[in-house]
Amino acid sequence: MGKLRLGVLASGRGSNLQAIMDAAAAGKIDAEVVVVVSDCNEAYALERARQRGIPAEFVNPESFGSKGEYEELIVGLLNRHGAELVCLAGYMRVVGAVMLNAFPDKILNIHPALLPAFQGLHGQEQAWRYGVKFSGCTVHFVDEGIDTGPIIIQAVVPVLDDDTADTLAARILEQEHVIYPEAIQRFAEGRLKIEGRKVFTVNK
Repeated sequence: MGKLRLGVLASGRGSNLQAIMDAAAAGKIDAEVVVVVSDCNEAYALERARQRGIPAEFVNPESFGSKGEYEELIVGLLNRHGAELVCLAGYMRVVGAVMLNAFPDKILNIHPALLPAFQGLHGQEQAWRYGVKFSGCTVHFVDEGIDTGPIIIQAVVPVLDDDTADTLAARILEQEHVIYPEAIQRFAEGRLKIEGRKVFTVNK
């Protein structure tokens, strides 16, 4: 059986993309990144992909008359490269109906907070400002909402008394790099089962 083919969407520096590529290169996951797409031409994620010889595509949302047209082109790119699972890695756009219909229950996202708390942007800073004692990160399936899809895996990170939003974010990021490849591996093994809002990891 071949490796699971991943299409990664990223808007920024791509550290989670790097973690996925590193895990794939080390044989820790039965998957490979086959294409990286960004809505930002300056995204370092594109350079990370090119350094690994992976096709890297910039798609400018401003060039399209609608979100649907923009996503149709992205779906075309993903299909052209044979992507079987789509991984959002710092992708700063809400996924719409075109992509959701093209990849049903096959789009994952990583969020830097313990969902359903602190959805949306800057989850780490939201948690820090709120004064929680524990935060963390979440990998979930993507649905039509913002960080509302069924949860696959979470990691807990204590909030220290001397933390700043930045130091907390850095420690959360370390755990993101651990649990995202793990979630991908569970998908690759066909072990994820969705029942309503719950995701179960079953033994094969």
